[in-house]
Amino acid sequence: MKKLLALSAGVLLIWQAASAQQKLIADKIIGVVGDKIILKSDMDGALADQMHNSPDGNLMPDAACRTLEMLISQKVMVLQAERDSLPVSDGDVEAQMENRIRYFEQMYGGKEKMKEVTGYSIYQLRERFRQPIKENLLAQAMRNKIIEPVKVTPSEVKRFYDAIPKDSLKFYESELEIGTIVLTPKATREMDQYAIDRLLDFKKRVLNKESDFSSLAILYSEDPSVKDNKGIMQMSRGDKNWDPEFLSASFRLKEGEISSPVKSQFGYHLIQMVKRSGDNVTVQHILLRAAVTKSDLAANIAKLDSIRSSILAGKINFSEAVAKYSDAPSAKFDGGMLQSKTGDGSTLITIDQLDEPGEREIVMMLDTLKPGGISKPVQFTDETGRQAVRIVYLKSKSQPHRENLTDDYSRVQQRTLDIKRAEAINKWLIEKIPTFYVHVDDEYKNCNRISQWMASLAKQ
Repeated sequence: MKKLLALSAGVLLIWQAASAQQKLIADKIIGVVGDKIILKSDMDGALADQMHNSPDGNLMPDAACRTLEMLISQKVMVLQAERDSLPVSDGDVEAQMENRIRYFEQMYGGKEKMKEVTGYSIYQLRERFRQPIKENLLAQAMRNKIIEPVKVTPSEVKRFYDAIPKDSLKFYESELEIGTIVLTPKATREMDQYAIDRLLDFKKRVLNKESDFSSLAILYSEDPSVKDNKGIMQMSRGDKNWDPEFLSASFRLKEGEISSPVKSQFGYHLIQMVKRSGDNVTVQHILLRAAVTKSDLAANIAKLDSIRSSILAGKINFSEAVAKYSDAPSAKFDGGMLQSKTGDGSTLITIDQLDEPGEREIVMMLDTLKPGGISKPVQFTDETGRQAVRIVYLKSKSQPHRENLTDDYSRVQQRTLDIKRAEAINKWLIEKIPTFYVHVDDEYKNCNRISQWMASLAKQ
């Protein structure tokens, strides 16, 4: 089974980097800009964030250089924003702080649970992250000031496009926009209690030395990865990649202790603490899911069929139906639309990106759908392993083609604008960096842009 993922809209780098530094024993200064320092842990946190968001989990060969360049750029922008007295008020900082705290409260299930999992109280979170949030807002304001005047004309877009060798033009496979509305039947109290009672019986058998935990996990756990790892998992306190209820319950245990049944988004767990070392733990778990009856599934299929009829009749549009009815945890963030796995936030996807087990079933349904069409309700197994039902909406479908200015003007325009903005920012940095004290660790002085910046400093 994959990690017990806590579904979210995405976690900001600033928070992830800070979490990685909770128990920092030693660190190294790898850069100084004015009165601001850049730590090796800042770099590590940023790289970890990039790796987490990378489609294949790998980093580019020059990732460290690019990351340090980004961190230096941010510090310069912060310092210049302070010089220019750009309007970032304490109210702006507090507003963003409140938004992020509310987000984490919701993700972890309340203030107390958040403190239990992250190790921080609300007050500590405010104090720890106020300055990073302010710097982030200042850098953002400065960047906006730099790029705001940058525009591209149609002739510039055409020149950029014409300069691309014809055999290097991008080829776009057929791209689709696909939405889903998901209903997840709720198990009855009787089925919930049955799963709980089974786990309590497992606990009793282990405590009475009638069975060992590993054997029970292999025999009965519904976690698909149990065959490979016997239900053993390693976690760190505050790691947002784990279900908060599971994580919280795990850190309450002492070595050798077995929990009572714990409910997560995946089902019910029996957790045994194997080893604990500071903010890192190794646990073993048994997962059972409360069964859903055929009548519950049939009722949800009937409800979803009625929703489909309302959409097709024009009584409600698809996005409204998603907001009102969908049980998918991500629906409030993505409007029910599948997201591209390129990480750019696009809803345009190719068939080969639909490679997860539940998504492959969608591929089979697309042959019968035309753009604007909605499938009949079908039963499927969601990413948590639960039985659910869904309808699939094919919003649009393009034909395979080589990039051209007729079909792909907005894409070419955006690339042209991105390049022009990057050039404007780099030009601005070359002009501004010599006005600040900058020191970079020798390990990074040969990085492309850093070497340019250091050369401009040397001329002063």
